[in-house]
Amino acid sequence: MNKGELIDAIAEKANVTKKETDAVLSAAIETIVEAVASGEKVTLVGFGSFEKRDRAQREGRNPKTGETMTIAATSVPGFSAGKLFKEKVANHS
Repeated sequence: MNKGELIDAIAEKANVTKKETDAVLSAAIETIVEAVASGEKVTLVGFGSFEKRDRAQREGRNPKTGETMTIAATSVPGFSAGKLFKEKVANHS
């Protein structure tokens, strides 16, 4: 499912226009991205949590040459699925 299909599904379930749904979904995604980028944890009960995770500097290999190299420390976005989300996926046949 891509963003357009998600908007269609949400608009139908919520009985609102696709234009309104697109505006709300885009604003929600933008707000989550900004909050996580600034170091905040965003928790949506039943769905999951978004947070900023720090990766330490580590050793890696250049796939072309096989040469050992250092991969710099960085921050990445992380997502942990909530209990209800995990249960729904596990029990869906």
